[in-house]
Amino acid sequence: MAKSDIMQALKKQSVVAVIRGDTKEEGYNISRACIEGGLTAIEVAYTNNQASAIIEDLNKAYPEALIGAGTVLDDVTARMAIMAGAKYIVSPSFNSKTALLCNRYGVPYIPGCMTIREIVEAMEAGSEMIKLFPGSAFGPSYISAIKSPLPQTSIMVTGGVNLNNLADWVKAGVEAVGIGGELNKLGAKGQFEEITEIARSYVEANHKARDLA
Repeated sequence: MAKSDIMQALKKQSVVAVIRGDTKEEGYNISRACIEGGLTAIEVAYTNNQASAIIEDLNKAYPEALIGAGTVLDDVTARMAIMAGAKYIVSPSFNSKTALLCNRYGVPYIPGCMTIREIVEAMEAGSEMIKLFPGSAFGPSYISAIKSPLPQTSIMVTGGVNLNNLADWVKAGVEAVGIGGELNKLGAKGQFEEITEIARSYVEANHKARDLA
């Protein structure tokens, strides 16, 4: 899948499940539960030391899903993720070497940014979408503050997004949201059926919010 196709697919899904987990099994099962609930954009965080193996297994089991890598801090980790099959790379902050490597392999790089200066730097380095992180530190009103001088910016907000405020973020103009806190907490307790139900709720709420936006 080409870089532009991946970005279009991410925007179409527009809800990304950020998966952590303490073990390979936990991370995989949380991801599986999300996919079965309709959340097919999965960001496997490299806080799990089995992230590469999880990405490989998910790609084999769900070739139609958008499996990416998150919490990627450097280019070495980014290459590991890409070799494992990650279709996109997400970082909590911008890293120029990671941007260069992702461009080399034709893989979207979505770095975490907070300021206009950081966003412009990321865009100049080839990032077609930036991650506003943590979203809870700003609120939906900050999106217009970004898009007024930079209307071409595509934004995925992560951190503080939930079912109660999802529509507010969509109305504010974000192209995607990242969720994960409640999913990972349930996964730690082995409550995977509940994760699937919550995933369905996010899919429904997102469709409704975007229809009204």
